[in-house]
Amino acid sequence: MATEKNVSQTQSRKGRIALYILVLFVLILAAVFAYNYTFIKGQLGIGTAYGARVACSCHYVGGRDLADCEKDFEPGMEVIGLSQDDKKRRVTASVPLLASATAEFREGWGCVILTEGQAN
Repeated sequence: MATEKNVSQTQSRKGRIALYILVLFVLILAAVFAYNYTFIKGQLGIGTAYGARVACSCHYVGGRDLADCEKDFEPGMEVIGLSQDDKKRRVTASVPLLASATAEFREGWGCVILTEGQAN
């Protein structure tokens, strides 16, 4: 009986230690993300602008379907989502909650990246 109690206490201790390690790991990840947030946001801004421009050109100049245009993206751009507005002839590339960019097709100019004010 005494050994059963010791075994359950040992398992409980191991479970608590595992929980502490998990919490510490999550806190370290959050700290690394917070420290590098401006760099990450900047890189995502560049990636979404590139994605919007490439997809806009592919769709409105090349005449391809938007889903097919994602094949033209560089490796690592899988997190970027695309949406289109055929009335305004625009493609928006975004990473939810972090970055977004819009490109618009203009006759004679091709696809141009819009500022936030122009995109709204």
